[in-house]
Amino acid sequence: MSSPEFRLEQIRRMIVTADQMRSIEQRLFDAGMPVAALMEKVAGRLSDRITELFPPCKVGILVGSGHNGGDALVVARELHFRGYEVRLCCPFSHCKDLTASHLQYAKSLGISCESEIESLRSSNFLIDGLFGFGLTRSLEDPIAAMVDRINEWNLPIVSIDLPSGLHTDTGQALGTAIKATHTLCLGLWKLGLLQDNALEFVGQAELIDFDIPLADIAAILGDPAPIQRITPDWAMSALPLKRPASTHKYKMGHSLLICGSRRYAGGALLTGLGARSSGVGMLSIAVPESLKPMLSSHLPEALIIGCPETESGAIAHLPDLDLSAFDAIACGPGLTLDAAPIVEKILNSDRPMVLDADGLNGLSQLGTVPTLQNRQAPTILTPHLGEFKRLFPEIEIECRSTAVREAAKSTGAIVLLKGARIAIAAPEGQVRINPESTPALARGGSGDVLTGLLGGLLAQNLAAQSKISLLDLTQTAAWWHAEAGILAAQHRTELGVDAHTLTQFLIPAIAVSKKS
Repeated sequence: MSSPEFRLEQIRRMIVTADQMRSIEQRLFDAGMPVAALMEKVAGRLSDRITELFPPCKVGILVGSGHNGGDALVVARELHFRGYEVRLCCPFSHCKDLTASHLQYAKSLGISCESEIESLRSSNFLIDGLFGFGLTRSLEDPIAAMVDRINEWNLPIVSIDLPSGLHTDTGQALGTAIKATHTLCLGLWKLGLLQDNALEFVGQAELIDFDIPLADIAAILGDPAPIQRITPDWAMSALPLKRPASTHKYKMGHSLLICGSRRYAGGALLTGLGARSSGVGMLSIAVPESLKPMLSSHLPEALIIGCPETESGAIAHLPDLDLSAFDAIACGPGLTLDAAPIVEKILNSDRPMVLDADGLNGLSQLGTVPTLQNRQAPTILTPHLGEFKRLFPEIEIECRSTAVREAAKSTGAIVLLKGARIAIAAPEGQVRINPESTPALARGGSGDVLTGLLGGLLAQNLAAQSKISLLDLTQTAAWWHAEAGILAAQHRTELGVDAHTLTQFLIPAIAVSKKS
């Protein structure tokens, strides 16, 4: 029998679509769980969390006609008994039976209910219980106008399950949506809350567990769930990579970075600094010959390989390197658009590789994206949105998790789509989403650091013949990179996290995570 801690960790990882959540709840009801009992349980836990967030004060509650509105009404009752001054606004003339019963009881307690929102204007905070998961139609007036008016007030807003007006799966605002400061997601994480589209609406998101049995979840999602949320414990389970007491540098991986040009010299340095922080045993960096002195001075422990260069200062070709001497190759940052022949050479090798930036642009120039399936070794692609569209012009990006899944399946590669919420997919269909990041990482060179970090981890993992899967390793690199950005922003503000500074917080971020 699993422990409560194990169950909660599994719950925190799982992400559901609207259809999946509907099916899971139906299993509970079919097993005999009364809808009213579940509503009471959910609302009780919501009330407990809300009282932690806000002391007794004036609260305005927006009540929908469905069960989300019913949850809000039970919360209203509980807050009323705990000393809050509660006011309701229900703009609907008809409600579901259970919701209507709770509304009737709330009124009997003397809680006022209006159909217009102005009565809530003097509230200290609002609770949004208008719409739950599964909304697919755009909001129309007068509800849309009401939502826009509420957003203008700039009051703290706690949304139940997800902000009203958001599509549960894509995170798109359906015409308009509540801009919450807190979202208390019920039971399991809804996919839309982890999409970049939703960020301006969600605020601080938290999961409110209400004890869904793991067996009921697995019956609908499978085991493992197809889309999962990266948690700190999960990411840290791969760090630090194990080092036997009798190990030496060659057993801790040898990573080759191919990067940089005279125009983008910093790309090579940042990639190298990212790789150094990974702990890789040996680091070689292939750069244009003119960059060799600069790289040697900043990374004295690395083996700097000077390459013949073009008139523009890009790598013309790789010298006679035995690529089989390296455990992994990371290629792309700062190479310029002249990189296609270099990309083609490493594609034809049997070495695991990470492709980023101009490595991806070179791949797209070659028109060989589908042939990645034929590579003899793993490939990891790390595009930002623009690079993704160039590589996969036929794939729609309405839902990032769907897009990366299709890209990974079509290429046989692991695909990491950068953004505020990084989405990663394996060819077998598993998707991972990193829920935490910071706008501080929206700086040139941040992605180069991730490329080096991932390349270094990949080399170590393969050299040690570790049992950590490449998908798990990739998610750990993405999480680590984001945590370093978050920690750096805490120390230096979001304005102070340039890419070079980011590299200095990679190791401290791991130390902080280990302590916590």
